[in-house]
Amino acid sequence: MKVLLILVDGMRPDALPGVPEAEAMKARASYAMDAQTVFPSVTLPCHMSLFHSVDPARHGITTNTYMAQVRPIRGLCEVLKANELRSGMFFNWEELRDLSRPGSLADAYFRAGHDFTYEVANEMVTDEAIRALKEDDLDFAFLYLGWVDEAGHGFGWMGEEYDRSVRASWKDIDRVIKSLDGEWTLIVTADHGGHERSHGTTMPEDMTIPMFFEGKDFKPGEKLENVSIKDIAPTVAKLLGCKPDRDWEGKSIL
Repeated sequence: MKVLLILVDGMRPDALPGVPEAEAMKARASYAMDAQTVFPSVTLPCHMSLFHSVDPARHGITTNTYMAQVRPIRGLCEVLKANELRSGMFFNWEELRDLSRPGSLADAYFRAGHDFTYEVANEMVTDEAIRALKEDDLDFAFLYLGWVDEAGHGFGWMGEEYDRSVRASWKDIDRVIKSLDGEWTLIVTADHGGHERSHGTTMPEDMTIPMFFEGKDFKPGEKLENVSIKDIAPTVAKLLGCKPDRDWEGKSIL
């Protein structure tokens, strides 16, 4: 068993109807179109809650600036490393380098979205993830695609450019899916949504995210209820045969 987590930054669930690749995954996967993220609904706090399964009030990251935890909690990559499992991360937003502690990753690849443009950097990290998933003997991989959030801030959530970025991101997701063998379970989600040209509030548009779980442990077309971004790390740990950290607050959906 291997697990691939793909996160599309800023992707709202109501942007997905009519996106062919998303509609196809919804039919193949267990899913929630009303999963909830954490407050503040900001990129780094949400990712920290995803990987550490606690609220921002507990891990202490409330902005996009990382600060060392006063009472450290082991994140997903540290738990997997302790169980002699290999993790890799592929991303185009540099602040995500702090999601794992030094020594916990077997593989990492970064291309700066602000330098290459996020449209190009999405393609680059996707290409490298496809290569690594075939060649690097990873047990867990995280692929982050940042263009949708950039389009939301630049042009507005749910507008024409935002829609173009969502559709292109799903084409990248589809490329990855087509490269996988039967060993992999796939999770696709977002960190937060957005409204107008911003996010970070408790508005439903900011707090509601999609979640898809595709693999032999999940029923195709099953709608999941009461799912939180904090449930992802415990679910990944269970899929890979590991006990969750005792401080984690989320639950495995299995």
